[in-house]
Amino acid sequence: MKKKLVLIATLAISLHFLGSCKRELDVNPQERTPVEDYYKNYSDAFAALVSVYDRFGFQAGGLYDKASIMDVAGDDQQTGGGNSSDINDLQITERYTLNSTTGPQTYLWTRGYTGIYRANVLLSKLPGVSMDAALKTRFAAECKTMRAAFYFDLVTFFGKIPIIEGTVSIDSLYTVVQTTPDKVYAYIEKDLNDAIADLPATVPIAAEGGRLTKGGAKALLGKVLLYEKKWQAAADQFAEVNGPTPGGAASIYGYKLLSNFADLWKSSNKFNSESVIEFVHSSKSNGGWADAAASEGNLLCITSGPRSYARINGDTTAPDYIGGYGFLIFSENFAKNVMYGDPRYAATVSNVDSLKKAGKVTYQESYLGKGYFLKKFIGLNANKVTTVPELNFGQDEYEIRLADTYLMEAEALMNAGAAVDAGSRAYQLLNAVRARVGLPAVTAVTQASIELERRLELAGEGQRWLDLVRWGKAGTVLAFKGFVTGKNELFPIPQAELDNTKLVQNDAWK
Repeated sequence: MKKKLVLIATLAISLHFLGSCKRELDVNPQERTPVEDYYKNYSDAFAALVSVYDRFGFQAGGLYDKASIMDVAGDDQQTGGGNSSDINDLQITERYTLNSTTGPQTYLWTRGYTGIYRANVLLSKLPGVSMDAALKTRFAAECKTMRAAFYFDLVTFFGKIPIIEGTVSIDSLYTVVQTTPDKVYAYIEKDLNDAIADLPATVPIAAEGGRLTKGGAKALLGKVLLYEKKWQAAADQFAEVNGPTPGGAASIYGYKLLSNFADLWKSSNKFNSESVIEFVHSSKSNGGWADAAASEGNLLCITSGPRSYARINGDTTAPDYIGGYGFLIFSENFAKNVMYGDPRYAATVSNVDSLKKAGKVTYQESYLGKGYFLKKFIGLNANKVTTVPELNFGQDEYEIRLADTYLMEAEALMNAGAAVDAGSRAYQLLNAVRARVGLPAVTAVTQASIELERRLELAGEGQRWLDLVRWGKAGTVLAFKGFVTGKNELFPIPQAELDNTKLVQNDAWK
């Protein structure tokens, strides 16, 4: 439901939390609506709400997003591209050579705090807007849910961060200080608990697909509690999202596993029964190269496609991929030794090299690649548009989907000491995910079975690195990439946010 909108200065100018606030802004008043003349009615408030959603699914102008960063930081994927510096922010993340001035952390910081700023502005203005009271309440709940999501990402990536309440003057930003993660988590929990009661259980897909619901907020709260190791509380939240019969009847919010795993990745299959929180993309935004980040298209569709790909003599037995940029490739070890043989392989991995050897296609191999591409997002010629096709693919991304919440609930139950053997709820949750793709049931839920299932089910969806860090296994698993235990669990706070402020760098990055 993201739309191109002309917003007031406080929304249209995407201020970086601190660093960009130091720049002098030259604004032509004839092109802006003064803030005192805005927030008068429903249309104004709705436009402001859209601006928060816009930041929720925001992609970097450097052609990557949060999921891309998490993918290359993990053990199963490589950056790829044309050479060792192509999309350099991702390359140095993969090699763990980033520092406070170079890397994707500025995007992560700015995405979060700009979203928080926009949510705070709307929350402060809503009481004075002339509109239906029930809609005001819903708008506020949506803002609080997204604000919680932004803070959750920020505390996960940076540890000690500032909590910004309400709107803060530019001058006051220089004196903001950080707070401890436990206080940030408490703030997140409060936002979500406040919001859940005021969100709709479901939304009409045709008119409001992609807007947050009660189930989405509860799933996010469950994930937050899981990261805090509040096992039973997390399981309780997931239980309502997942419903009483895992793999069977839909939950009270309408969530149900799709019968065909591959259908999750059809561009036309938006807002399906497995989607809990979805980042919405559009093929109609007409995004252009002057500002790739402003496009509402899914940039993963072009960045993950094989470079210079073409079907030989129009061979229709080969996939009709659009030639892309060859990023986010799977490692040979993952494709051949971990994923191969799993029923999800064909929908997850595209072995383009085998197509080339069979004389069906030509392509240019990615940097350090072996021909294994992230099939879930590769754009198809059938889905490209005429206006800048690279930037305007309409396939959405899942922030949270039902198989993920099944596995998180099973993990929470296991750690809470609940039964995990045959017939238990944890057993049913894990094996519902396996049964969907025709795999036999495991006899009992274990840490190893959870880890493997998440690795296979969620490959290429930005979850692997986060899982390794929270399981305390990143230092061992990612040592071959240069990961340093006690340091690389967090990103460095961008230097521009530290200069002339009271913010301090994470200890390991000083």
